[in-house]
Amino acid sequence: MQLDPETIEISIQELEALVDGACHQTLNAGDHRKLRGAVETLGQVARMLADKEATLRQLRQMLLRPATTEKTRVVLERAGLKPGGSGPAQPGAEKKKRKGHGRNAARAFTGAPKVDVAHPSLQPGDRCPECQKGKVYPLQESAVRVRIVGQAPVQATVYQLQRLRCNLCQEVYQAPPPAEMGTEKREETAASMVALLKYGSGIPFYRLAGLQSNLGIPLPPSTQWDMVAQAAVPIEPAHEELIRQAAQGQVLYNDDTTVRILALTRETAAERTGVFTSGIVATTQGHRIALFFSGDKHAGENLEDVLQRRAAELPPPIQMCDALSRNVPKRPLGMELLVANCLTHCRRNFVEVAANFPPECQYVLEALGEVYGCDETAREQGMTAEQRLAYHQERSGPRMEQLRHWGEQQLAAHQVEPNSGLGKAIRYLLNHWQKLTLFLRQAGAPLDTNLVERALKKAILHRKNALFYKTRNGARVGDLYMSLIHTCELCGGNPFDYLTQLQEHAAELKQNPSAWMPWNYRATLEEAAGASAKAA
Repeated sequence: MQLDPETIEISIQELEALVDGACHQTLNAGDHRKLRGAVETLGQVARMLADKEATLRQLRQMLLRPATTEKTRVVLERAGLKPGGSGPAQPGAEKKKRKGHGRNAARAFTGAPKVDVAHPSLQPGDRCPECQKGKVYPLQESAVRVRIVGQAPVQATVYQLQRLRCNLCQEVYQAPPPAEMGTEKREETAASMVALLKYGSGIPFYRLAGLQSNLGIPLPPSTQWDMVAQAAVPIEPAHEELIRQAAQGQVLYNDDTTVRILALTRETAAERTGVFTSGIVATTQGHRIALFFSGDKHAGENLEDVLQRRAAELPPPIQMCDALSRNVPKRPLGMELLVANCLTHCRRNFVEVAANFPPECQYVLEALGEVYGCDETAREQGMTAEQRLAYHQERSGPRMEQLRHWGEQQLAAHQVEPNSGLGKAIRYLLNHWQKLTLFLRQAGAPLDTNLVERALKKAILHRKNALFYKTRNGARVGDLYMSLIHTCELCGGNPFDYLTQLQEHAAELKQNPSAWMPWNYRATLEEAAGASAKAA
């Protein structure tokens, strides 16, 4: 078993003094360990440089401790500063433990069947067995117990239909199948479960096939693909309606992550060799819609395709993205987007150089922390977009203006080298100032792209576990399911139930897709059930 290498904190000055002292005295155990670690590190660096596949990022990860969080407190403490002041960090400060024990209350089991259990010997109105005088009555709240059982993700039932044969005419009589057997070999729930595991939880087909085989219910990967591919056809109208409604959104977040599609071979003469999964999250009428598009198009191009469906009478939407040029549409759309850039990406530039420029980065991180604090306050108090804008203009505006003047002064007074890490971070802040501060001028403009970054974790999880798509059609099916599943999650719905209902009501979905969105399909079902009850 390979153990993780030991990390030894030592400055270059201390290492030089250690080497000079080795000429005059015998090294103790601690100094010998440090010197040996330096030599081994040098050897590892030489081996990495000789390897053509090694990257600069791998070298940095080996030499530097990777940051596990970007919280201001942790970043400043690693740089030797105390948050909120310029003094050294206090090593004895303990993190406050979060309340809770990790268990879920019975009300959290919304998908579990409910079983009402009556008292075996007493009925409401019976005489009390204890006092023999009073009468018992039902309490408003029942005693609740939860029992958890294990079962295969996809189950099967084997129906053995009896067959009888006449001993004279040899006629065979077979028992009719029971009604619960249905007419199809697979229920809609089977495809919903496989799709949810594959595209919602990142479990590859072959892993699920192994699990099912161990449980005695074989489900080969090819069968799983056939199930989800066939089920994707009748629910396609719901995906198309999601795209149409997303195009009408007030704010659209977009970003990219890489993906592999084996059918898209990389040709040396091709102008573009990158393959991406673009994530687009739109906020519209109190709902959030997540869309995924995998292929050789960038996020900006996929956003162009979505906005082609936008109604002409609507005002220009707000686009939130990072400062990469490929995230912005290039073709004319007949509208001018209000583009905002991500404040978190700007902040990360200072986080990465905080160890080298502690006081300067502390000033920036704490200033941006106040801005995010104001945004959290606006969210907690349920402010409208206009109230939030006024609040930011009053509280965050002066702080951001101080930050801009500070950055300009740092560069103008030559207090920082323009090509240093801090200089590049300051120039990024100033060059993209108008887009980074759109939230101070436009109601509803967000601060960052965190919403779409979280959505892209679906695609990243699939990429880490399944590694690639084989064909464009496979990527299209994956995008469809990821869009439906994650949109349902954003709306607080049950993706398994949603996918199942879409399949069972494919005809109604085709006629009126807007009534079968993740946030209103339950109301549609209840309305249909009420109409059926009245007709009966």
